[in-house]
Amino acid sequence: MVNPLRQLRDQGQSIWYDNIERAMLLDGRLLKMVEEDGLAGMTSNPTIFAKAIANDPSYKEGLAALLRESPGLDEKALFYRLAIDDIQHAADILRPVYEKSGHQDGMVSLEVSPELAHDTDATISEAKELVSLVDRPNLMIKVPATQEGIPAVEALIALGIHVNATLLFSVARYEEVAAAYTLGLEARLRQGLPVDDIASVASFFVSRVDSKVDAALSKRLEQASSASEREAIESLFGRAAIANAAIAYMVGKERFDSERFAALKEAGAKSQRLLWASTGVKNTAYSDVLYIEELIAENTVNTVPPATYDAYRDHGKPALRLQANVADAAQILSRISDLGIDLDDITETLEQEGVRQFSESFSELLNTIAASKQALAIGQAS
Repeated sequence: MVNPLRQLRDQGQSIWYDNIERAMLLDGRLLKMVEEDGLAGMTSNPTIFAKAIANDPSYKEGLAALLRESPGLDEKALFYRLAIDDIQHAADILRPVYEKSGHQDGMVSLEVSPELAHDTDATISEAKELVSLVDRPNLMIKVPATQEGIPAVEALIALGIHVNATLLFSVARYEEVAAAYTLGLEARLRQGLPVDDIASVASFFVSRVDSKVDAALSKRLEQASSASEREAIESLFGRAAIANAAIAYMVGKERFDSERFAALKEAGAKSQRLLWASTGVKNTAYSDVLYIEELIAENTVNTVPPATYDAYRDHGKPALRLQANVADAAQILSRISDLGIDLDDITETLEQEGVRQFSESFSELLNTIAASKQALAIGQAS
């Protein structure tokens, strides 16, 4: 049986893994996924690391070693030391993919502190520090694409740093990110610096959009006064996120196929790829591989959480489908708008919630490290 995950590469889409944990780096699972599934990258975020550090005993051993070596490190410094070890190990395993792909895949993403999401200068400073500490060419720095994050994306690209602009929910914000990427490359070109070895993705979140829109549709359904009205509303469930993504895809194609970007392409620049994020299905009424199947398109990435990854390996049916969704996308979103559901308001709320959730996860992570640090201290004293 042909592995559906491997087949996605033939469709022009790269599959990255939306998870990282120390055990999979040490027991050979990551290498096996690369070799058997064609896995082409990894993404991480504060929530992922919080779960890993809380549940994997090997992190406590690493923490104890760090404290013996540098007892004065605070919780944030300890976290980054633990995370950097994992990121370096994963980057080394994925390095052959990075080289074989012309330095476009084989990336491992590490996010700047979410507490800096509204501080441009601090984001740039921490990103530069992380690049120096990790010291791997296939590191990609994740930057929340808030209003303050957009100029940070531009500045980091201008510095030659691979950037994953994350927490994108709206097409308008994606356009800002794509523009920032272009401006950063143009700044390098003006300085006579190379642009051919810079990779960037724009992480466009999917399932959370459907969760919000479906909730609004449910309320509207309760108010429906006829069977035909109910049928019209019901036909929109589970369709907003894919329509939103399809429009973003066409916007990206237009920008990176434009005359303006042609000059950068001549200098060797790569298009910034859309990366579909939040692709685990939250509504059990939908196919468990919905946000992979319907988002397959050339020159894109899908970062997939563990359960969805396993499900797609088991019963995925790869075929280019996103282009077909483009035709109906504008009409679907128009019909949702006609029902009084404001997608712009929803996506703005999702961005705010995303930053807050990652910040809360980061705080929980630091609290977990503080508790482990205290337990180790008590154990040493007894």
